[in-house]
Amino acid sequence: MTSTRAIKVLGVGGSLRADSQSERALRIALEGAAEAGARTAAVTGDGLALPFYESAVEDRAPRAIEFVQAVREADGLIVVSPGYHGALSGLVKNALDYVEDLRHDERPYLHGRGVGLIAVAHGWQAAVTTLNQLRTIAHALRGWPTPLGGAVNTAEVKFDEAGGASEDKIVANLRLIGRQVAEFGFGRASG
Repeated sequence: MTSTRAIKVLGVGGSLRADSQSERALRIALEGAAEAGARTAAVTGDGLALPFYESAVEDRAPRAIEFVQAVREADGLIVVSPGYHGALSGLVKNALDYVEDLRHDERPYLHGRGVGLIAVAHGWQAAVTTLNQLRTIAHALRGWPTPLGGAVNTAEVKFDEAGGASEDKIVANLRLIGRQVAEFGFGRASG
């Protein structure tokens, strides 16, 4: 993939539990973006432990300022949420609420950025409903969800520490999501 400049893909997600299944899925998708030539970074676990978002408050905690700046600098995002009780996690939703702080930027919200979306849950129903919610949020934030989204049922698939899974097709799909985000970013950068 050729571009006039390097692009950056930011991974956002996981849970407060280090090395969770959703964080492992995020890292696999980021590998796909890196394979396509993007620089990658991730905000996971404790990095997502932000104060509750409040639009009327202008003073932000240092961690929230860092998070918003990382999103601002990203050419694309990969967002992964665990599915809890059929919905995305409050941790991930709260982080995405901070994207509101980009509303007055030259590139407001996630405007013009590819957004790869992955939901990881113990069961298909929660995985699929969480993925649908992530797509709705990405659209509301003016992002461009990738054609392929990931719904991972951890009752059937487990990711190992090395970035593999009990289901090779799932790993290939997650890497493809990462590549799609990077390719979208390169297309925007060269256009």
